[in-house]
Amino acid sequence: MSQSNAVGSDERLITLAILAMGGEGGGVLADWLVDLAEHNGHVAQTTSVPGVAQRTGATIYYLEMFPADQVPSGQAPVMALSPFPGVVDLVIASELMEAGRALQRQLVTPERTTLIASTHRVYSMTERTAVADGRVDAGKLLEGARAASACWIGADFSQLAEQCGTPVGATLFGAIAASGRLPFGRSQFEQTIERSGVGVQASLKAFALGWQAAQEALKPPAQSQADTASEPALPKVGPRLRDLAQRACQQLPAPAQAHALHGLMRLADYQDLAYAELYLDRLQSLCEVAPAAAPAQQALAEAARHLALWMSYEDTVRVADLKTRRSRFERVGQEVRLGPQQGLHINEFLHPRLEEIADTLPAAWGRWLLRTGWARKLVGRYASSGRVVRTSSLRGFLLLYGVASLRRWRPKSLRFETEQQRIGAWLADLRRLLPAEPELALELARAQRLVKGYGDTHARGWRHFEMIVQQLPAMAGQAGAAVRLQTLVSAALADDSGQALRSALKAH
Repeated sequence: MSQSNAVGSDERLITLAILAMGGEGGGVLADWLVDLAEHNGHVAQTTSVPGVAQRTGATIYYLEMFPADQVPSGQAPVMALSPFPGVVDLVIASELMEAGRALQRQLVTPERTTLIASTHRVYSMTERTAVADGRVDAGKLLEGARAASACWIGADFSQLAEQCGTPVGATLFGAIAASGRLPFGRSQFEQTIERSGVGVQASLKAFALGWQAAQEALKPPAQSQADTASEPALPKVGPRLRDLAQRACQQLPAPAQAHALHGLMRLADYQDLAYAELYLDRLQSLCEVAPAAAPAQQALAEAARHLALWMSYEDTVRVADLKTRRSRFERVGQEVRLGPQQGLHINEFLHPRLEEIADTLPAAWGRWLLRTGWARKLVGRYASSGRVVRTSSLRGFLLLYGVASLRRWRPKSLRFETEQQRIGAWLADLRRLLPAEPELALELARAQRLVKGYGDTHARGWRHFEMIVQQLPAMAGQAGAAVRLQTLVSAALADDSGQALRSALKAH
């Protein structure tokens, strides 16, 4: 039968497309569906088209099912080898971005298609390597999925599968059963899993969780109390920060309070209470000059966020601190599903540059190292290549723990001195712009996102930030200054080389 004859008025042909990455059980899910169909009076066929890489294109499994008793005697149905836009009954995506890819390929239509997708995210390589925040907006993906499909079933099926120790395909199989789009009952789905003979109990448990999640997703959405709340709930702080948190809520405008409370927690963890208090003092100095207009209040909120990020800059002490925390060992153990009888080895590749070593030293010593030729050469021999440190060993752990213990002396380091000077200059520009040009102050606050990371990444970001800030005197007081600053920042984020920024500066 041709595609045109198989569909249309004759809806007995069932078409399914599964989009899944390697290791997510897409092949097993396709095999289960074929087995389900063949053991329950249907002829079935499956094909697969692998992507060129796990994250530049997932494998597409395409299935067609047709009732065996409807096939004329002595004949066999002719089934398609790949999905065709507009004639797919059921699309299953192992991750939210794969649902988006299905929408791009026009496999999902509002007249016909039920779309089932796990709402968790596995970030693509382009998202991971973007200079700025390159993540695709999950909210827009969800909105598009609901609008483009006849029926949308979304839940974090991956998290449910992890509870059972199975790939996400097992929970998606339960969601397919719950969707009601296939002419088979729940017991027939479960019998399919039992026939597979591998990981039956775990797969049945995952199937049940997927079924339940899909049933919940199919219920009409009820308006929750959170939906009607006008303001997001403020984060809760511990007893050590209670006084500072109370002060933040009393002295800062509402748009900045949530960022400020997060900032207080971050900076107390990064350094100490005195450092968190310095953060709050700096925010209050901005509040004193900010008018009540919306752009200025928004600029304060952005400043609260980016000031906390800048004051908790990444250095060798911070990296060592994070790598030796108990929570990190626990997280890695959970990610690799460490068993009770298994050991865990974690190897860290560290390659601090000479500049980073100098930044960790007391300010006078660091400046001396950077300007003394023979000392640079001597230290450079040890910093020319990286080394692997096993933090799961006593020796490796103590090495990084010793570096992390330098936190108490961080305020005397060269890097601390340098960063505080830069932060002070940025805050001075914000205080100057907030009263008269709040829109420009808002874009300047947001421009701080260029300064991040450590090593070459930080040096490059700071260089681009400095190039942009140097244009402020010429921009101030001119119409459209905020838009021009925003354009320059976008150009700086466009590529690592800075070519786009140089072109934008030349154009301006």
